[in-house]
Amino acid sequence: MSQHYPRIRLHTAHGHLLMREGLSISFYMRRSHKEVTQAVKSSLDAYLRAVGPGAIGRYANEAGEWQVLDEAGWEIIRHKLLNRDKALMTLHDALNGQYRYRFEYYGRSLEEPSWGDRPGQVCAVSIWLPTEYLEEHGPGRVRELALELAAPLPFCSGHAGLSFNGETEPLSMSGEARALCFRHPGLDIPRLEHLSCELGTRVRGASWLTFLGQPVLGELGSVEELRARLASPGSTVQELEGERAVITLGKWPEGGDTEQGQMLPAYRELARVLEPWLYREERILRPASLVEDVHRWERRFLD
Repeated sequence: MSQHYPRIRLHTAHGHLLMREGLSISFYMRRSHKEVTQAVKSSLDAYLRAVGPGAIGRYANEAGEWQVLDEAGWEIIRHKLLNRDKALMTLHDALNGQYRYRFEYYGRSLEEPSWGDRPGQVCAVSIWLPTEYLEEHGPGRVRELALELAAPLPFCSGHAGLSFNGETEPLSMSGEARALCFRHPGLDIPRLEHLSCELGTRVRGASWLTFLGQPVLGELGSVEELRARLASPGSTVQELEGERAVITLGKWPEGGDTEQGQMLPAYRELARVLEPWLYREERILRPASLVEDVHRWERRFLD
């Protein structure tokens, strides 16, 4: 177990991996797919250069079935990304059930009538890394990669840090998995599909790296004003091109541990600053018994 985060490996009774600790880097753009295709391709290329050619080896076809990502598969992916009005892409580890590497993109069409009915829709892109990558290359390299991914994207917001990576959302699981969500508040719960429908220009929450674009950064004031509101040791604000900024909470991403009194004060401070713009899930498409847990988790740095 790292001093910065727990080692989590939850398995089924048959030994199949359900969920593990990892890293996720996500960005949300209130733009139509056609406007961001080249930017998303640039981010995908940067990710592939960072993780190497053998990390990603499968993709989901139109029916949701996993296919080998060979030369023909890459041609399908490139065509889908660059030649359609909208696109859904999920690229995954070469081996099933690893949850180490993933590139996911939801590209939506601004011109569709449904856009006006769902003002929260965005184009959203996310990548996964295993914590082994963090340990081998160091947090400075992960931050550098996040900035490289962010550079071409016209994001409204984004975040990077530790996360629960797997196919099943831990809040919907019973016992240990759900308890871990509240014990280790620094681990995000990736929900890219849902957030691409609902987030809009709001902010997901406080993360190790929190990226802010417009309109939130403008409403917060200048970068200097934002910097002045963050007093925690190790918290920094870096101005980026295009009226954007990234807030970094310390050298390493931290998982926290409420049972050990590790409450992540820098994350709590940032959450209070961002509170007027934070996302709160309103269309909770799950059992009523989970609604309270969802809202409690969303406010884990505020209450």
